[in-house]
Amino acid sequence: MDRLASTGVRFTNAFSTGTVCSPSRTTLITGVKTYVLGTGNHRSNYAIPSFIHGFPYYLKQAGYYTSNNSKTDYNVRNPEDFIKDAWHESSNKAGWWNRTPGQPFFAVFNFMDSHQSRTMTFPYETYKEMVLDELQPQEVIGENAFNMPPFYRDSPEMRKQFSRVYNSIALTDKKMGELLKRLDQDHLTDSTIIFCFADHGEGIPRGKTNGINLGYRVPFIAWFPPMYKDLSPWKTGGVVTDELISFEDMAPTILALAGAPVPGYMKGRVLIGDKRSTPVSHIVLSSDRSDNGIDMVRSVTDGQYMYSRNFMPFMPEARYIRYMEVSSIKQQMRKDLAEGKLNALQKSLFIDRPTEFLFDIRNDLWEVNNLAPDPKFSNLLMRMRTQLNSELLSQRDIMLLPEYELNLISASTTPFEYRLDNSNFPVEEIYAAASLSGKRGKQVALQQVNLLKSSNKIVRYWAVTGLRSQSTDVLNAYRSLIAAAMADSYSLVSITAAAILFQLDKDKAAQDKLITFCRNDDALLALTTINYLQYLSDKAPFISTIREVYKKGNCSYEVKAACLDFLGSIGLVANTFANEK
Repeated sequence: MDRLASTGVRFTNAFSTGTVCSPSRTTLITGVKTYVLGTGNHRSNYAIPSFIHGFPYYLKQAGYYTSNNSKTDYNVRNPEDFIKDAWHESSNKAGWWNRTPGQPFFAVFNFMDSHQSRTMTFPYETYKEMVLDELQPQEVIGENAFNMPPFYRDSPEMRKQFSRVYNSIALTDKKMGELLKRLDQDHLTDSTIIFCFADHGEGIPRGKTNGINLGYRVPFIAWFPPMYKDLSPWKTGGVVTDELISFEDMAPTILALAGAPVPGYMKGRVLIGDKRSTPVSHIVLSSDRSDNGIDMVRSVTDGQYMYSRNFMPFMPEARYIRYMEVSSIKQQMRKDLAEGKLNALQKSLFIDRPTEFLFDIRNDLWEVNNLAPDPKFSNLLMRMRTQLNSELLSQRDIMLLPEYELNLISASTTPFEYRLDNSNFPVEEIYAAASLSGKRGKQVALQQVNLLKSSNKIVRYWAVTGLRSQSTDVLNAYRSLIAAAMADSYSLVSITAAAILFQLDKDKAAQDKLITFCRNDDALLALTTINYLQYLSDKAPFISTIREVYKKGNCSYEVKAACLDFLGSIGLVANTFANEK
């Protein structure tokens, strides 16, 4: 990677449009942001319009051989058909070598060696077998050879786990070298443009899945052979650029390079060549459900600052996500927390988030100093809020609908198309309610309880979701109105009101309501309910129900994972990777 960077172009402001693999890859392959397409929730399969193809489809029409080796993970319905439409071959044997001799090609290669499974999730012995044993002794990065992020406790146990990141990247680099050697042996290096990047932030707690710079920022290198170096607007030869780019830009850029038409639904920039688009001053990013952990974050960055708006801040940064909870590093962090060994910064990962984050990502690498409350940054904060609001309204962010609703919509149309009809999706009315969610205080709470009377069920959903972040003192003043909301005809309002009421005073009717919805056959209603239960102070009344739900034969993976996280949070299940087998 260093060799590519030293002779190519390295980007310091490259961002994934999501914080976990399948939403990010869906933007990469379609050229459409997830909050426009409705594909923001990890491993969802909701309908997309038939006229939207994976962009290699258009390369095929232009005569290119397209291959993918081999991860797909696209959030689309009928993924097998979508994959067949995009690629001539998608398998672990795919590559340029299967094309017709002389045929131009577009080939993708995915290296799993730096995947989260290796950096944290697999047991240490599996990591040792798959990573450490594949490196020569002189290639191994030692446990004391790096600085620990300050939001982790600097202990031998944590260093042992965090060193996995560096060694996994070292092996990835080695595997990339082997692939580039094959390209050279096939005499193709001098006619091939190479892009090298990750698909989201690093697979560590507070990185991947989290809507901050550590979740969005990716390494990115573009390499041009001498015969194509004039295509690069940044020149070549070890150039470093801070130009803002995102995954939305990849599809139109590659199509334009290949001389293929760029469909009108692709709104990203063309970065390279004579059709290059004007650079932008900021980009908008998003983070939604990851695995069994629901969330909604929207972010704006100008390359120096990252502003993130947390719409569900009652869940912490280190929220319950089973694929992370099974890891030794997350277990060690929870153990250190229970034993009182974490400082204030390290403990902050396990408590409610603020409504807004504002980090100076150029000077505060690990994002430990939230500038949002600082009056000196009020003008910047206001500008970024305005940019975010403008984007979500103009693009009609369909992820403002809960996932339960996206699933219902997909039975008859696509979220992409549904969002365009204001009678179906009055985005300004919905966003007015959603924009209050996460804000705290009596005045905001008063607006939210008034919105509980709205005729629009999604407005009522956001009103009660926002109340979930309010303090006990504020909520007590509206107890009767929240109790009334438990009888709401919209299940998500009823569930959320019950969670609030049980947290307030262990209301028996609320407890019964939550137990009923845990058992609901609709996986998305059950998942929402169990997510709320995970963050209650008293979980005892729900233990037997969660055990019962976990044992159901037709239970979805996400619901089972949420059940295990619930039980694990009170020490009733061993958080080992073996439980996932």
